Amino acid sequence: MPVPFDVRLMNMLATALFVGCGAMVLAAGARWAIHHPALSIARIVVQGEMEHNSAVSLQANVMPALKGNFFTMDLDETRKIFEQAPWVRQAQVRREFPHTLSVTITEQDAAAVWGAEGESRLLNSDGQMFEGDSADPDLHSLPHLSGRAGRSMEVLGMFRALAPIYAKLDNPLVALDESNSGSWKATLQSGAVIEMGQGTETEVRQRVSKFAESLPEVTGMYKRSVASLTSADLRHAGGYAVRMQGVSTGSASATKPAPKK
Repeated sequence: MPVPFDVRLMNMLATALFVGCGAMVLAAGARWAIHHPALSIARIVVQGEMEHNSAVSLQANVMPALKGNFFTMDLDETRKIFEQAPWVRQAQVRREFPHTLSVTITEQDAAAVWGAEGESRLLNSDGQMFEGDSADPDLHSLPHLSGRAGRSMEVLGMFRALAPIYAKLDNPLVALDESNSGSWKATLQSGAVIEMGQGTETEVRQRVSKFAESLPEVTGMYKRSVASLTSADLRHAGGYAVRMQGVSTGSASATKPAPKK
């Protein structure tokens, strides 16, 4: 005989109720398992070529900011936390079952110190600022650059264009500044200050090239070496002005060129 409708309905409701209860039990069990302390991150393995960080210091700085366990941790958010640590340029994060977080670190490559004294930061090879100790003795050989806000990449590019030219004078370029008006000023290793004026990278480079080519002859006229240069002003049309140690504008040696041999 056919099963009455009310019986079929009761069977369907009982089945649905059983399935629903089973799903809730499974969800609760899964939730309990996922959040169980046994699944928390028990170990962080940090690797990569690091000179300014250590695995221990990174773990100490980052651990308090991490959220979640092995399954619930947001890897992208965790990566950003590691990349906020000083000297970290890039971090790659992955899980290793059952409770390990593996992190590969790429450190910043410091190319220059940026900004005024006391407020200086570091620039990487792409001209991007990053956090680091600019007073570190190991960084004293880095050039010091400064300029308008948002111009760090352009200033670093100008430094790279001019450094080889000054190197030919055996007086390396150690500092470069771009003023608010866009005028460039260079400081050499000897302390000499060169006012180079405004212009594009090509214009300034050409101006400095002519100066560097003719400077040995000019200093030689006064029986001085290139190292005697204390300052120069390249902002004059068709020429430049220089100051040299031991040469005064009021002395005979400054007004009368040295005889050619």
